[in-house]
Amino acid sequence: MPSSARPQPPRSRLNSPLRLVTPSLVYCVVVIAGSLGVPSVAMAAEGIDTGDTAWLLISTALVLFMTIPGLALFYGGLVRTKNVLSVLMQCLALTGLMTIVWLVIGYSLAFDTTGMVAGETGLHAFIGGTGKAFLSGVDANTLSGTIPEVLFFLFQCTFAIITPALILGAFAERMRFSAVLIFSALWLIVVYAPICHMTWGGAGGFFADLGPRGVFDFAGGIVVHITAGVGALVACIVIGPREGYGKTAMPPHNLTMCVTGTGMLWVGWYGFNGGSALGANGDAAMAITSTQISASTAALTWMFIEWFKHGKPSVLGIATGAIAGLAAITPASGVVGPIGALAIGLSSGVLCFLASTALKTRLGYDDSLDVFGVHGVGGFVGTIMAGIFGAAVLGGNQEGLAIGTQVGVQLMAALITALWAGGASFVLLKITDAIVGLRVSDEDESTGLDLALHEERGYNL
Repeated sequence: MPSSARPQPPRSRLNSPLRLVTPSLVYCVVVIAGSLGVPSVAMAAEGIDTGDTAWLLISTALVLFMTIPGLALFYGGLVRTKNVLSVLMQCLALTGLMTIVWLVIGYSLAFDTTGMVAGETGLHAFIGGTGKAFLSGVDANTLSGTIPEVLFFLFQCTFAIITPALILGAFAERMRFSAVLIFSALWLIVVYAPICHMTWGGAGGFFADLGPRGVFDFAGGIVVHITAGVGALVACIVIGPREGYGKTAMPPHNLTMCVTGTGMLWVGWYGFNGGSALGANGDAAMAITSTQISASTAALTWMFIEWFKHGKPSVLGIATGAIAGLAAITPASGVVGPIGALAIGLSSGVLCFLASTALKTRLGYDDSLDVFGVHGVGGFVGTIMAGIFGAAVLGGNQEGLAIGTQVGVQLMAALITALWAGGASFVLLKITDAIVGLRVSDEDESTGLDLALHEERGYNL
């Protein structure tokens, strides 16, 4: 995210994020840099900071790793055996499709700053232009801050990939593959790109200009988790529940796969949040530290709640709690300190548990893999609490923060995002339904999407 779109604490050039990734990745970056003749000094003559660039190269790979294979395995393990390939297929297909949509128009709508003026609310406060379509005017020497813009494009592309992929969990096991592709492509353009532009497009963006400091969304609580969570809630309601939901047990078919995916997502989140500092610096170091604290706290919180309530701690519970803590810290990771991360992890562990169990049961919707309960609620919790624990008096990096004012800014941005994501998702689902139909037949659902849609089996034992 561009540095102008978020509050800037003092920056120091620490190398600690590089020591937290695997030595092999660092080695590869060094070898590649050396083979290309990249200077070893921190700042190259052309203005590219090689340390920042190396960290963003690694972060980009880590965030892509979150979708393939992290999210694919996490979701794949949670569905029934007859649908595991359909989930893996959807994640792989969206990785390719969202990349092309991002290249053609998505990146431009999100980050073309033409016509933006700080403090003025016009069309370009809500959506970018088409000046960067197909990466027009961008080459290997074009800079975005201290890194190549083409790298910034690709880093942001990985966010554009995983956000609609998160929604897949809400309608798992019952949506047509063609409908998934059409809805996701439209959703990226209509929902994701405008919210991304308003938040991260820079001075003149609607959310960036709210209040005296703009909205705090360091890595995507609003842009990623609230949009995906609310879109997922609308999608599962419009499509309807799975056949037998509430009457037939539908346990995860492979918790080993689920936990493997959880670990990949947790590690990848270092790139998600740490990379959003756009540099190898103290911001990145604090972001990944806060990420680790929040995820750990939420995982243990969820585990102990289940242990107390059901008499035994569950693997599924601790895995889901970890994801809740990761989602919740995302918007706040650049402004809070360890105390704030602990509070956000604890709060998200409790509230996301309640949303994914009691609330879902009471309202009766079939959010198959708890996208709204974990990502929607977690993103909302983290967004609001960033306005509290970002204050320096509570361990954050925002000196003199007026907490009440900032919480109002956070709440306004979150609610506007939820309304837009919900309304637009509903319309796009109806359009998709009119084109190809949303739901598979009862027979195909009973057979399983692996055989019905892809004529393959996940397991031939």
